[in-house]
Amino acid sequence: MGLQLLQRTQTIVRFQNRNGRIYYGIVEDDEILQMTSSFTEIVDNELQFDGVKVKYDDVKILEPVNPSKVINFGWTYAAHAKETGGKANLKEPFLFLKPKTSLIPDRGEIILPPSHLTQQVEMEGEVALVIGKRGKNIKEEEALDYVFGCTIFNDVTARDLTKKDPQFTRGKGFDTFGPLGPCIVTGIDPTNLNIVTTLNGKVVQDGNTNQMSLSIPFLISWVSQIMTLEPGDILATGSPAGSCPMKSGDIVSVEVEKIGKLSNYVM
Repeated sequence: MGLQLLQRTQTIVRFQNRNGRIYYGIVEDDEILQMTSSFTEIVDNELQFDGVKVKYDDVKILEPVNPSKVINFGWTYAAHAKETGGKANLKEPFLFLKPKTSLIPDRGEIILPPSHLTQQVEMEGEVALVIGKRGKNIKEEEALDYVFGCTIFNDVTARDLTKKDPQFTRGKGFDTFGPLGPCIVTGIDPTNLNIVTTLNGKVVQDGNTNQMSLSIPFLISWVSQIMTLEPGDILATGSPAGSCPMKSGDIVSVEVEKIGKLSNYVM
């Protein structure tokens, strides 16, 4: 029998305590209920609490998962495809991967590469899916059953490089180009979530996942025909219009309703 995913809404974080130990935990007000293992251990529709409680402010919040792969879908919003020179209303998604070394947590620092490597680094606020159980050749009508929960992703991009390279690995793959977090929220519908990105407090992106030209269930099913999805894998669903350059000293925040806010400093 496959893993039965959590049905009700809960907020999950991955954290490091003062002793350097890493745990998953359930957020309740200003406390975290430490879990016995990872989010994959669910019994009778309940995550397993080990009896230890810690204060949220007393621990270091990490990226919410340690994925085997970070899967990205490009140009899933027609307006963003047009503004970046991509193709709108594709019948199949534009697919690329980010390395795990690109990931940083909430409040981590986005480090701009030297100017001789890139001179145009932009943000892309996105909803990301966290896969909860192993899946291959997933049927579209069953695709959301494989989603453990949703988190927030900033697909930081060296736009000058993606415009001239035949594929996106270089422009998307720099260290720190994948802010993720701060939490996973279960039991919410990823197909209708507002996304607002701000740069130094000014709104630059304002969209909703219901504007995507390719549906989230389709994306999950489609990519599972190419690669096996494993628990903890990240599927970043694409960015609405409004991506713009960042410079050192900026603060970029991506806020998604029902999930929270992911904020990072640009250095």
